[in-house]
Amino acid sequence: MTDEIIEKVLSFQIMNAAFEVHNQLGPGFPESIYEEAMARELIARGMEIEREKRVTVCYKGEPLGEFVLDNIVNGRVILEYKAVSEIAPVHEQQALSYLKATGLELAIVINFGTPRVQSSRVVNTKGKASLPARTPRILTSTRK
Repeated sequence: MTDEIIEKVLSFQIMNAAFEVHNQLGPGFPESIYEEAMARELIARGMEIEREKRVTVCYKGEPLGEFVLDNIVNGRVILEYKAVSEIAPVHEQQALSYLKATGLELAIVINFGTPRVQSSRVVNTKGKASLPARTPRILTSTRK
């Protein structure tokens, strides 16, 4: 068994962009403001993003309905933005469902609603999706 971190370099680049956005804006804005700022920051850093991508959910081969992803970066990582007091298990479960529906391996839930950026990696490998440990890792930004 390997302990390889999925999309390690891309995740690092994404989180650096999130720190920059949080350093510039701070907490308190709606998710849509952070989504727009992240789109601009990711593009400025040379990444490709798909915004508000519609995904169809099927049940036994029949379409049930659609949902909309915040962003997909470089066609490989789903970003789900929040502006809440903390990342809750329901946010991680939502990201896990998005991974199952798309077949992608990694989603990052990024919360801009706190004094420090919070993020939670949700992984789906080889059909075995898993949620992170109960307490999301809090990453610090260098707010000026």
